[in-house]
Amino acid sequence: MTTVVFFHAHPDDESIATGGTMARLSDDGHRVVLVLATRGELGEVADGFLGEGETLTQRRVVETEAAAAILGVARVDFLGYRDSGMMGEPSNGDADAFWQADVEEAAGRLAAVLEREHAEVLVTYDDHGGYGHPDHIQVHRVGVRAAELAGTARVFEATMNRDSFRRFRDAAPEAAADVPTDDADFADTMGTPEADITTAVDVVDVMDRKRAAMRAHASQIPDDSWFFTMPEEQFLAAFGQEWYVRRGAPPRTGDFERSLLPSPQ
Repeated sequence: MTTVVFFHAHPDDESIATGGTMARLSDDGHRVVLVLATRGELGEVADGFLGEGETLTQRRVVETEAAAAILGVARVDFLGYRDSGMMGEPSNGDADAFWQADVEEAAGRLAAVLEREHAEVLVTYDDHGGYGHPDHIQVHRVGVRAAELAGTARVFEATMNRDSFRRFRDAAPEAAADVPTDDADFADTMGTPEADITTAVDVVDVMDRKRAAMRAHASQIPDDSWFFTMPEEQFLAAFGQEWYVRRGAPPRTGDFERSLLPSPQ
């Protein structure tokens, strides 16, 4: 059994970006641990969604536990920082925001989890957090340093396949147009070029679990979200592979690696 720690910024990030990989690892008998930097306090929620006296923070923790159970996660930990909001918002400057966290201190918190779990693999984000969110960028910085502190040698950066998204956009322009972004150059800046991606995990066979985990985050991903209104074939094309860059790996010259785990000797 291998222990794999997935480090994410906010509740629901884990299900969208790596939910299929988590489910596959769990199904294969490995220990999956989820660590979240924040509780997603600044997420948007529809009027009337929360119960009387309920806070969004409370709801998002409950949603995270539900999603984790669907994906087979053995343990969920929160590092205790506050959601920083989108880049450029005043909330970026909150003293408790993850964006303001001392990287060494935050990495120490994560390293303690890695050491406690005897983790052999850590999943963090690419260096621009996929699309430039401050908390995602900080996940990369903290994750890389935590792996150094804990001696976790096998580190993967979860990313998006820039070229795959372009192919998806060209094949299904109406579906791609629903992707929410204020950046007109999103397709040219998001994620990582395909040539630089080392690892692709096929998650089509656990897509029902991935979608169920996403639905568990109902405060952020309602039933009428573009994630769920997209035709099944297009959803599989967009999300049937989960993409990673293995830190320290040599340039890829052939097919992608297909697992986060080392090859059997």
